[in-house]
Amino acid sequence: MGSRTNTILAIVLTVAAVGEIILSFVLYNQDGVDWVENVGWIVLAISAIFGWLPIHTFRKKGGVARGKSYVKTTELVDSGIYGIVRHPQYLAGVLVCLALALIAQHWLVAAVGAVAAIIYYASAVYGEQSCIKKFGEAYRRYMDRVPRMNFILGIIRQVRHRASREG
Repeated sequence: MGSRTNTILAIVLTVAAVGEIILSFVLYNQDGVDWVENVGWIVLAISAIFGWLPIHTFRKKGGVARGKSYVKTTELVDSGIYGIVRHPQYLAGVLVCLALALIAQHWLVAAVGAVAAIIYYASAVYGEQSCIKKFGEAYRRYMDRVPRMNFILGIIRQVRHRASREG
């Protein structure tokens, strides 16, 4: 993707993500289904884990130079949160979109959130190309071991891997 396309996608993502947040407050369904709203709050809490933990993980294991942004890694990180999913922060964005739709329980919140979620996912797919360029075959092997965003599968694989090492 070119620079212009990236800029357009970033603008659309920002408008959709911020729009969903605002709409979820304005269109919040007070008569909605309580258990659905509660699931939304749980999903939102899970998104916080996938959103914040990568910052710590990259700083600790990514070979980031002192004073540089945590995304300026020099080493492939494939453990911790990155042993569960390859793109935890994009996953966090998708989960926030889902959570807000569940909490607000309004079709417009869900529709705007779907636009943002699609762009988050597409960004993860596109970002893998730069990771392959940066880390080469090691990243391709990582792609075979760790799912892009399916954290349930990632956790299952982690548990199986640990069990096979211990057993």
